[in-house]
Amino acid sequence: MKPTLLILAAGMASRYGSMKQVDGFGPNGETIIDYSIHDAIRAGFGKISFIIREEFLDSFKAIFEPKLAGKVETDYVFQSYDLKPFGIDYEVERAKPWGTAHAVLAARNQVKEPFCVINADDYYGYDAFEKMAKFLTTEVADDKYSLIGYQIDKTLSEYGSVSRGVCKVNDEGNMVEINERTQVYFKGDGVVYEEGGVETELPTDTRVSMNFWGFTPAVFEQSLPMFQRFVEKNKDNPKAEFFIPLVADELIKTGTASFKVIPTSSKWFGVTYKEDKPIVQKSISDLVANGVYPSNLWS
Repeated sequence: MKPTLLILAAGMASRYGSMKQVDGFGPNGETIIDYSIHDAIRAGFGKISFIIREEFLDSFKAIFEPKLAGKVETDYVFQSYDLKPFGIDYEVERAKPWGTAHAVLAARNQVKEPFCVINADDYYGYDAFEKMAKFLTTEVADDKYSLIGYQIDKTLSEYGSVSRGVCKVNDEGNMVEINERTQVYFKGDGVVYEEGGVETELPTDTRVSMNFWGFTPAVFEQSLPMFQRFVEKNKDNPKAEFFIPLVADELIKTGTASFKVIPTSSKWFGVTYKEDKPIVQKSISDLVANGVYPSNLWS
């Protein structure tokens, strides 16, 4: 059974100012999602599931269906504010949905095979998809999940500090915990994070999570009661979000599942602000010039 690629694309992109999920970055207007899908198909994924807001459906179909017809199966999952499908009988007023782990839960009735989760606005590289596809077809189990671990110095910006989920990994290569470091940046030839005005050096080969996770459908049943408890606890907090690392942390601490940290040599880049666009365009242009991708991705 070929694995499925689940793409988180329901975000509002408020900091970017428009729908960055479908903005063009490649030489022929290719989106970042196009490059992820291209790599996923090449790596052996059999289906692409877009997690979107329902009002995005026509835009996504118009952009992706003509390119992908005959190449890979496509599917659409809607992330909404309705809590009733999750066994929660009341409404909560919010400006946006409940976060990445809630988005994954929204796919529970449509995804029946091992799958991985990525962000729509991040470039991950073929090496990461190849390694995840291998894991999902040969190793994954209901108590054995994974995430791709990026080398921290291959994920940072030259233009300022970023937040990164720094992975603590044991001798077996499994994640023990993720620590969110909110101010990570280059300093000289090294990398540091700042907390309370104190700088702490991180080895440049430290592994970080860029939200590239591998699961079986068992994670839906495992995370549903967590989400129900989270909503009850945070129903009066309109900014609280149910993130995938929260699920991973509980599964690890309860002994329900382990998470293998799969190291990749790929360089990550992504887009958060409009100012990031020319940087991402230059990165993709370099990949095309070096023969990593054809100049017209779907020709």
